[in-house]
Amino acid sequence: MSTQASPASGAAESAPAPGVPAEASDRWEKWGDRLNPLVVKEVRQGLRTRVFWVSFGLLLAACLVLSLIAFANTHDSTYTREGRSYFFSFFVCLALVHFGLIPFNAYRSLAREREDETWSLLLLTGLGPRRILRGKVASFLVQAVLYASAVGPFLLFSYFLNGIDLPTILMVLLLGGAWLVFLTLVSVCAATLADSRMGRAAVRFALVAVLVVTFFQALTFTFVVTNERGSGFSFDRNFFLGLGAAFWLLMSDGWLVFETAVARLSLVTEDYTRHPRRALVVQVVLTFLGMTAVWWLMDRDDDIPGVMGILGGLHLIFATLFVATDVDGQSRPLRAGTRAWTLFRPGALRGFRLSVLLLVGWAVGCGGLLELSDGSASSLRMGMSQAALALYGVLYLSVALLLGRMPRSGRFASPVSVRLLYVLVGILGAGVPPLLAVFLNLEGRDELLNLLNPILGTLNFGKDDYSGLKLPPELLLCVALVAFLSAFAADRVLAARERQAHQQ
Repeated sequence: MSTQASPASGAAESAPAPGVPAEASDRWEKWGDRLNPLVVKEVRQGLRTRVFWVSFGLLLAACLVLSLIAFANTHDSTYTREGRSYFFSFFVCLALVHFGLIPFNAYRSLAREREDETWSLLLLTGLGPRRILRGKVASFLVQAVLYASAVGPFLLFSYFLNGIDLPTILMVLLLGGAWLVFLTLVSVCAATLADSRMGRAAVRFALVAVLVVTFFQALTFTFVVTNERGSGFSFDRNFFLGLGAAFWLLMSDGWLVFETAVARLSLVTEDYTRHPRRALVVQVVLTFLGMTAVWWLMDRDDDIPGVMGILGGLHLIFATLFVATDVDGQSRPLRAGTRAWTLFRPGALRGFRLSVLLLVGWAVGCGGLLELSDGSASSLRMGMSQAALALYGVLYLSVALLLGRMPRSGRFASPVSVRLLYVLVGILGAGVPPLLAVFLNLEGRDELLNLLNPILGTLNFGKDDYSGLKLPPELLLCVALVAFLSAFAADRVLAARERQAHQQ
């Protein structure tokens, strides 16, 4: 008996529904293939949980009680200005879900996949880590939209109570949405950080602490904005520039965090570092171009490259800590196409070189803007302080790599161990010199003793006394010499370890 299907049966199975054109049916099938099936699965699973319906019901009940209180307090008054107070109350209810429940559930969803060892089953679907993480994030953002749709009418109701205008409401909601996306991406990335049970417990505790602290910070910012700009909204250039900078920081850091999470879940044989390192370089370049444009629009105000240079340097020091502490070597399929200038490929050697270039390039770029501003003594002090901060980042990163990977033993060579060594060396470098100054009675004359102090050294290069600069540029050259000698030694050690890893 033949099991081959007849043409008629095949045509019947592939025929579109009655009344639907064949082209439209094919189009919907293509869109269905492009849609991430994990989004549908996660949304359905999330909507069936008791947590969603309990939190959704409590949210609606709280907003309803607040609206009844507002109606009872204002229906007898001809003119009230209680809108900002009730808007803040409704926003607190929404923030409990958006800034607490949604990010933590996103963390638990991915952490549960790894704890129950069902992550490999997801990979067997052929979606890949990128599409899986994108589906996880998108599903929880869909749930956040459902919560926001329930609270939205109440937030709009506060506008009719006077005291707050629509631009303020829209601005707070826009920043709140950006903060929600960023927290969700950070929570998903946190679920990829640890593999052991103790590590997961530590990450969970740290994430809860961060969510609690950032929740109150977000509410404080919202309270200040609604009280200062709640009514009589006016265009303030400085305020909107700061708002745009915060929005860009959240979006670019969110992209960087997402790429980092994808890299941590990728296979060793893949080029897993290309996307996060490229995201970091794009973020640095676009941030510098945006800072240059703002600096030009603000009549070459030297405070912009001065402040942004320090903040950007600190951000780069934190980011390059993870870039430069990759494992040694790379898989065999990636070695053939790796050259000295391919810094996006895996390996601690290329990550360290990229980190040094980014830190030095950022300091040189910001120093160039300061030199073009007015060339005053304050600009020179700011430029020296930024250069010192970048050099300290290179120095302590190099020392941590030397301590972790110079010995033959691989006990401290893992990425986590090198990061802990970096923190430990930084604490010792910042804390030991001031203690020695106290014991040696050198208070007020301890600039040379704190020359390699990452905190006091950065501050001392940016200060002056009655006779001029507190630390002259010659001492900055000494710091640069020590930093680049340490970087050269770390580069040679990483190159030797990479050759050893490839031989094995």
